[in-house]
Amino acid sequence: MDRPTEARNPRAKALSSLSTRQLLELMNDEDATVPGAVRDAIPEIERAVEIVAGALSKGGRLRYVGAGTSGRLGVLDASEAPPTFGVDPELVHGIMAGGDQALRRSIEGAEDDAEAGAREARTVLRSGDVLVGISASGRARYVLAAIAAVKEIGARAIAITCDPGSPLASDAEVAVVLRVGPEVLAGSSRLKAGTATKLALNMISTATMVRLGKTKGDLMIDMRPVSAKLRERAIRIVREESGLDEDDARRRLEASGWDVRAVLDATARP
Repeated sequence: MDRPTEARNPRAKALSSLSTRQLLELMNDEDATVPGAVRDAIPEIERAVEIVAGALSKGGRLRYVGAGTSGRLGVLDASEAPPTFGVDPELVHGIMAGGDQALRRSIEGAEDDAEAGAREARTVLRSGDVLVGISASGRARYVLAAIAAVKEIGARAIAITCDPGSPLASDAEVAVVLRVGPEVLAGSSRLKAGTATKLALNMISTATMVRLGKTKGDLMIDMRPVSAKLRERAIRIVREESGLDEDDARRRLEASGWDVRAVLDATARP
């Protein structure tokens, strides 16, 4: 029996003979099934959030590890944490098979380097951390070796995969299994599998930061306003929450070094 990430999709067998419109509609139809697959995994995603939030609240850190598309998605999610939630860049970190050069150029053989995976894990992990291993197939040796190293370090392991029968799913403490089924292009897990993984990572990191008090309601009060767009957002947040006019909000933010939380604390309404 084919692995889920390698199986052929019967609806796509005539892919090369479809018109452009038909091809795009088929891809869109397949993509529409992804949110349901993610929703089915919410109980495991919830457990993952509880583990990560608990670890971070006690001084632990979050690490993602992956190869290819999976690794790039982990690095992407990690890189968004500091500007969005104002956390130290070392709190959330992505580990990529093949190193930073693999972010831009495919280095397919890197996923088979188990020795490098174990070495990287030992380098970036310490007791109390959480490692999220990301592999659509659940068989990337780099990721499996990193997860195996967790036990000797005293960290905790979470898996994100699309194959419930994979070694990764069985090796981790919590396995988030995204059952997206076969891809339109057989084996191309950058498609539905990649989309589902991105959604799951969004949920884990965002829900964790909300649990840690890094937001006020739906507002990013700890964000770093390092661009004109983000400074305008900061002004808007302060105005909406404090009742200050635009000029006063800007003045207070500038005086605080654009610390939204500090300004809101200082202007809290009774």
